[in-house]
Amino acid sequence: MTITELAERYVDGVAALDPIVATSEGMPGHETELTDYSPDGIEARAAHDRATRAEVAALTPADDPERIGAVALERHLDTALDLADADEDLRPLRVISSPVTSIVTCFDLMARADSADWEQITTRVGAVPDAVDGLVASLREGMRRGVMAAGRQAVACAHQAETFSGATPGVTPYFAGLVEEMDAAKVDSPTLHADLVQAAARATDAYAALARFLVDEYLPRADGPDGVGPERYRRWARAFNGTVLDLDETYTWGWEELYRIEAAMADVGARILPGEPMPAVMDHLEHDGSRMVEGEDALLGWLQDLIDRTIDDLDGVHFDIPPEIQRCEAMIAPPGGAAAMYYTGPSEDLSRPGRTWYPTQGRTSFPLWGEVSICYHEAVPGHHLQVATTRIERDRLNRFQRTLGWTSGHGEGWALYAERLMGELGYLEDPAYELGMLRAQAMRAMRVIVDIGLHLGLRLPDSEPDHAGETWTPELALPFVIGRGNFPEEFMRSEIDRYLGLPGQAISYKVGERVWLRARDAARARAGASFDLKSFHGRALALGSMGLDQLEEELARL
Repeated sequence: MTITELAERYVDGVAALDPIVATSEGMPGHETELTDYSPDGIEARAAHDRATRAEVAALTPADDPERIGAVALERHLDTALDLADADEDLRPLRVISSPVTSIVTCFDLMARADSADWEQITTRVGAVPDAVDGLVASLREGMRRGVMAAGRQAVACAHQAETFSGATPGVTPYFAGLVEEMDAAKVDSPTLHADLVQAAARATDAYAALARFLVDEYLPRADGPDGVGPERYRRWARAFNGTVLDLDETYTWGWEELYRIEAAMADVGARILPGEPMPAVMDHLEHDGSRMVEGEDALLGWLQDLIDRTIDDLDGVHFDIPPEIQRCEAMIAPPGGAAAMYYTGPSEDLSRPGRTWYPTQGRTSFPLWGEVSICYHEAVPGHHLQVATTRIERDRLNRFQRTLGWTSGHGEGWALYAERLMGELGYLEDPAYELGMLRAQAMRAMRVIVDIGLHLGLRLPDSEPDHAGETWTPELALPFVIGRGNFPEEFMRSEIDRYLGLPGQAISYKVGERVWLRARDAARARAGASFDLKSFHGRALALGSMGLDQLEEELARL
């Protein structure tokens, strides 16, 4: 067996054991199934990882692409098994990337073209109660073992479950919304319609029961600290970044980055409203009618136009973007999830395009000064170019690398680098849009500080005007992230929950960008006058996703 063949078999096994991941990655064949989140399902996935890890260790790569693929797969499996051995899947409650939302959002990625598609949706909706029961069984097992998520995450997930079940005023129950979509599609099948109505009612009841379980049973026992402590944090940070970080050095560097970016923001702000403080500049931009759209339809139109224009501008000049991945759709995210914009990649066969998802959070007015760089981050040259490029590199990348190989440090690092790159390429000449990019950079630097500081219980430096020398707490972090993150308060409140629920992920943006910048500088130094940025980017993206340690190793070979 070759590495490529093993990777193919591994992906097939993951798709069968985790149908939600299969849908996320656009792998056909499991559209009517949902993931088994019970202890038995968790163990089955871990056993598949253990067996594959032993097999890949026994194989010899046939060539350099296989060597790269083997290393990527080995390191992925090592971190996955490290988390499994620590029973992390018995406490998967968090404001993002938890089964509470994944069971729901997988339906957003399913086709709705004809009655056959709606039959698959109906069958999968019918599987929701069992998926929720499996999740509850694992949470109960975690309770029995004393392996529990913090109360803050249980509260957030309970609110999400309530929203999906229709307990939030003014929000249609999620699964009832699918029935409305089927009605709007005018699917001519009374029997199928009746089946979906019945399945949707049971799924809604399952989410209402999940919310009650979290509030009545789980939350009273979830009395542990919000921060996970050094041991768990290092484990998660390695999984998300693919490297073992010096956390003290990274924390100090995060402060240096924040100060540097804030100085740059002040310079740009002075070009927008000379003599005015930064809060006044941002308030002006928030209410600037020339940089604002009203209504979701207008926002979608603006986002889609920006994505399309950016692809047209960059293709053949700064990147070579194959025609088959030049489609990226702007979408409005369903209510109930986190407040941050996100991206979902194209299916393996590219029949489902890459999509950016924008959570409106009930808003109807949308200032645009901060959205330009975020759109570059999520679409092109950010996540869409990166992920879609990986999808089509069939000659150089095995199936694991093309689908499951995502590492946050690599992916989010590239996307944040892409924001900065667009400024370097002249696409942020409007100082308002440049300030928007810098605000996003400052928020990511702030994430490094607060994420590490909260989970490790570190102290604020003496250079800070407020709370110098005090130890980080969620209560201290909230006003800090609101004041220094410069995003709306509701969003920043969600951010605190995000950091505490997904330790080590929030730092991956700046940590990953740091590696991309360092590797680019090293490549430029090696090549001298012959350095070609377009060529560097093309070869780097063609490597596929991998941990940051391997990324530096491979980029040093280019």
